[in-house]
Amino acid sequence: MNSIESEKLPVMISVRGEQYYDGVDPDSTELMTEGTLEQTADGLRISYQETELTGMEGTCTTFEIGPSRVILRRSGSVNSQMVFEEGKQHTSLYETPFGDLSVDIQTGRLRHNLTERGGIMEIRYSIAVEHVVTGRNCFKIRVRRK
Repeated sequence: MNSIESEKLPVMISVRGEQYYDGVDPDSTELMTEGTLEQTADGLRISYQETELTGMEGTCTTFEIGPSRVILRRSGSVNSQMVFEEGKQHTSLYETPFGDLSVDIQTGRLRHNLTERGGIMEIRYSIAVEHVVTGRNCFKIRVRRK
């Protein structure tokens, strides 16, 4: 069990999500919100509440940031998990009102300079739903202490 007593530090989080589809202009959303940053036994954890802007109001999003991989978990009105590990593919299950879907995540780039003081994280990945590639995506996340 983790013996590190971690404190949830208040932070401002800027999340820019970009989606690229063949033959279509990129789609992007940007969310500026309050959240928390905490030290874990394996790295850092960032958490925040989604809003109407992202279409996932009532959902808590958490990034578990380790040395070589990041796990994104969403719980609440939307439940999902995505694993990002540069150069590797991971398959997750998405719960939807219409049934469960398998989602393959192929991470092309995973970079961050995050510390307890904040920083930046960038994740570039492609996503396939039921093994059919649906597009390329990018998260650019900035975290700063309040």
